[in-house]
Amino acid sequence: MKKAEAAVEDSSIDFSGTMSTLWRGKWIILGCIVACMLLGAYQAYFRATPLYESSSVVMLESRQEQVVDLESVIGGLSADASVINTEVQVLKSRSLLGKVVDKLKLTEDPEFNTTLVPSGFLGSVIGGIKKLIPGESDPANGMNDKTHAEVIRDATVSELLNHLTVRNLAQSLVFEIKIETTSAQKSKLIADTMADLYIQNQLEVKFDATEQATSWLTDRVSQLQTELEAAESKVNDFKGKTDVISPDALAAMDRQLKDTRERITNTQDSLAANQKTMAAVQSAQSPADKAAALGDDQLQRMAQNLDQDGVQAAFDTRFQQVFTRLQVSVLRDQSQIKTLQASEADLQKQINSQSADLITLQQLTREADASRMLYEYFLSRLKETSAQQGIQQADSRVLSHAVMPRMPSSPNKKMVLVLSALLGFFAGVAFVLLREARNNTFRNATDLERYTGYAVLGQVPIIPARRRKDSIHYLAEKPTSQAAEAIRNLRTSLLLSNVDQPPQVIMTSSSFPGEGKTTVSLALAQNFSGIDKKVLFIEGDVRRRMLSQYVEMKDHPGLISVLTGKMPLREAVFRDETINADILIGEESSSNAADVFSSARFTALIEEARKLYDFIVIDTPPVMVVPDARVIAQNVDAVIFVVKWDSTHRPQVVDAINQFETVNRPVAGVVLNQINTRKMMSYGYGGYGAYGGYGYHKQASKYYNN
Repeated sequence: MKKAEAAVEDSSIDFSGTMSTLWRGKWIILGCIVACMLLGAYQAYFRATPLYESSSVVMLESRQEQVVDLESVIGGLSADASVINTEVQVLKSRSLLGKVVDKLKLTEDPEFNTTLVPSGFLGSVIGGIKKLIPGESDPANGMNDKTHAEVIRDATVSELLNHLTVRNLAQSLVFEIKIETTSAQKSKLIADTMADLYIQNQLEVKFDATEQATSWLTDRVSQLQTELEAAESKVNDFKGKTDVISPDALAAMDRQLKDTRERITNTQDSLAANQKTMAAVQSAQSPADKAAALGDDQLQRMAQNLDQDGVQAAFDTRFQQVFTRLQVSVLRDQSQIKTLQASEADLQKQINSQSADLITLQQLTREADASRMLYEYFLSRLKETSAQQGIQQADSRVLSHAVMPRMPSSPNKKMVLVLSALLGFFAGVAFVLLREARNNTFRNATDLERYTGYAVLGQVPIIPARRRKDSIHYLAEKPTSQAAEAIRNLRTSLLLSNVDQPPQVIMTSSSFPGEGKTTVSLALAQNFSGIDKKVLFIEGDVRRRMLSQYVEMKDHPGLISVLTGKMPLREAVFRDETINADILIGEESSSNAADVFSSARFTALIEEARKLYDFIVIDTPPVMVVPDARVIAQNVDAVIFVVKWDSTHRPQVVDAINQFETVNRPVAGVVLNQINTRKMMSYGYGGYGAYGGYGYHKQASKYYNN
């Protein structure tokens, strides 16, 4: 990697450099601040329309005492976040704002109805252009009056919304309604009207709810009354068609049926016993067995004495009586069983029939009771709702009415000026930093050394001369001037760059024309002669030949004559008293200049000059324009590269230096030339000799005689 490229990669921007940049642009920043403040002041004091802000305060009441508790109709609002946010949106709703617009007739106010504002010249021009554009037409065309009025009203509501600010004070149930208009009285009126209509809207909502509830309850009560009458009529009709029956009578019949069933069971048991006795009697063989079967004590005693007189007859008579009585009992039991069974069936039938009737009656009675309960409940609610009409309370109340502002709230002139100053400051800083970022030149030796990687041998200020010739005379006439001392410093740095073998043949070059390399070359030759050295100045830029603008010379042979052998070096040179050195001018040649300097004759010329002179200074063409400088560099001891202050771009300098490195002839050092000391002082660079900045000391100027 080349030395210059490595130096470029190592470059960086630090904080101190940024602050130095801002300090250099302090007047630009100050100018931006002043300009922005003037614009802000003009806008705030002359252009801006004063706006007045007024606000009314409304408080949401979450708890209310009602005369009659009917929460479903007129209950208060809760205090949770959703309700608060909902109320904020209600205050900003277009329906509420539409009522404000209608009540205050804001559609007739040009501040809210922009169609009433004259369009002016610019607006007329824009409107005419829109008419000429296909598809661009007035939206009002084709509308009837009613639709057009609705459009105007909607636009007025939207404009009022832009002037409105509603906010809920933190951790409270208080809402602030702010209105900002061009009139203090108008702002107060709109704010109060909004608060009043908001509360009125709440009452209207409750009135509507109460009215709707009353209407619905009235219809429902009438319907329930009809249903109750129909249910009671069904009960009465059913009672008229059936025997009056009750649960107690039905229970008595159940007990009677149970008794009948018990009697049937007992009678059946008695019949079975009698039939068994008859069967035993009929199967008995002896009188004793018959008496035992009948279980008659008298017959049993008689059966033991049948052998006595008259006992048999008495036994037969008694037996016949007892047996007949047994037969009668059997017949009676059989008859009674049939009667009881018929009674049981009849009772069961009656019980079944009356049980079904009782169930039907109970069902109809329950339906009638249910209808009566609903009827009575809704009738009670109807009376309560009717009683509520006219006593509803709003969920909010005005906590503070709007106050007419004395001073406009906008524009805040002080704030406008402060913001304008801040804007100007940041704009100035941005401009200065952007300009610095876009700066691609060298303004101080430190940057030049860091960027190129080569030492800065000298820093030469602008020589105060109008003509090139006058610059050399200035250095001769003012040897203690700032510019002369800068050339002297360059000479010293060049000689000390190699103490053991100081350079004898020195050439100067630059990236492009106009960087002052010829002036530096002549001044260096002049300075070498000032220390009693024999100096030869060679004009190596044979293409432009600018030397005639520095020294007086007539037609005189020069470099080409020496190289072609037409004239020896001693006779070709001439001496200039101002420079106090011998000069070998360049001549126009039909051959290519690079070929001329590449010849062995040029090398021989340099060797001959080394023997005759202490120092040879060669002024060469710009390296980025023609290759002459790189060719000449092969025969010199030191290459001085001249960079014009705050002019030559950094990549151009690097590329030019690399041109010498590619031919293995690196430069000995660079010279920062044509420094504008006043500008450098304004840039605030420090530590750069006597050329200004914070390293500049007034006492340094005493060393110079400019």
